Amino acid sequence: MNARKFACLTGAAGLALAAAGAARAEDTPPAAAAAPATAPAGPTALSSPAMSASLSSNADPLNMDWGPLGKIYVSGQLSAFGAAQTAAGSDSQKRKGDISNAQLEIQKTDGVFQFYVQAGIYDLPSLGAPIATSDRLTESTYRYVPVAYIKIAPNSAFNVEVGELPTLIGAEYTFSYQNLNIERGLLWNQEPAISRGVQANYTQGPLALSVSINDGYFSEHYSTLSGLATYTLSPKDTLAVAASGNFDKTSRSTFVTPIAQNNGTIWNILYTHTEGNWMINPYLQYSTTPKDVAFGLPSSASTFGAAVLAKYQFNTLFNLAGRVEYTSSSGSDVSLLYGTKSDAWSFTLTPTLQFKTYFVRGEFSYTKIDSGTPGLEFGKFANKDEQSRAMIETGVLF
Repeated sequence: MNARKFACLTGAAGLALAAAGAARAEDTPPAAAAAPATAPAGPTALSSPAMSASLSSNADPLNMDWGPLGKIYVSGQLSAFGAAQTAAGSDSQKRKGDISNAQLEIQKTDGVFQFYVQAGIYDLPSLGAPIATSDRLTESTYRYVPVAYIKIAPNSAFNVEVGELPTLIGAEYTFSYQNLNIERGLLWNQEPAISRGVQANYTQGPLALSVSINDGYFSEHYSTLSGLATYTLSPKDTLAVAASGNFDKTSRSTFVTPIAQNNGTIWNILYTHTEGNWMINPYLQYSTTPKDVAFGLPSSASTFGAAVLAKYQFNTLFNLAGRVEYTSSSGSDVSLLYGTKSDAWSFTLTPTLQFKTYFVRGEFSYTKIDSGTPGLEFGKFANKDEQSRAMIETGVLF
């Protein structure tokens, strides 16, 4: 996302979720550790699109046998949201409602030749950034086919994917239904979401490796190297390390391709622990951007962020998710957050109710800029240092 979009309350989040945890103690399925992992939803559950531990995809998606081509699966999402917020950029932003997802996936998941196509419209609400309309957001980002690739899988341990692929970076996915929370967080605002390129995946025992050559922040310049290593320490614990960096230079600058981040590097360390009804996923993030006067970058800069995502499952129908984050930036001449040398933190709670393929969830979030530059903050005159949001999202995962 662009620089205008970037915008610890760990104790409060821990108390809220601990209170929830005292209520019941039923087992839940293991949660995703990092971006490529997914939580199974049933015997025919699809691994794509990947899901976090809050919502479950349809356990029995529509499928058709196409003879020599094999079995083809069709799934999708139809959902809408409403939001009210303080410190809005305009009166029209104070209260807002729109489609969050109207998407369809068609895929083949077995054999040497496989494919995946995801199409439709979507919104990508995130903390500390204005909420755009779904049609504008779709047009300005990854358009109407955001993810599409072919996969060559000669065996169960190794495969190669080519096309428009989800990023290997970060702990949160791109679309709202995939995540613990409706909104993506402050750390997500710094990360690539979808890239064009080629990716190789290899699994051996507890170790899973992915390496990709891609166009970074959707730049159409194929000079970014990304990697992810995930190690399953035990049935309850997973550790992952991810990194991505541009080994060349590109001057492309669009809404979805911030020139500073696209020419820099980003690093993650992610840990996931599941215990009974609990899932907890802390992670660290560090990014750098280069000095390049020709690209309008008068100095180098960096960001550091830390986040904790967690979920407690009350029963098979209801769960409560939470997220706390802190992020800061360095650099005297480049704004990567809310001005040079700015920092911010956030707190989010998301109760979720799902019955079969239908769901409804609410959300409260609070974002505070501790150090920012007036004119690059919140509100009509971009001079407010805090913002609260209340949201509701409902829909069907078919």
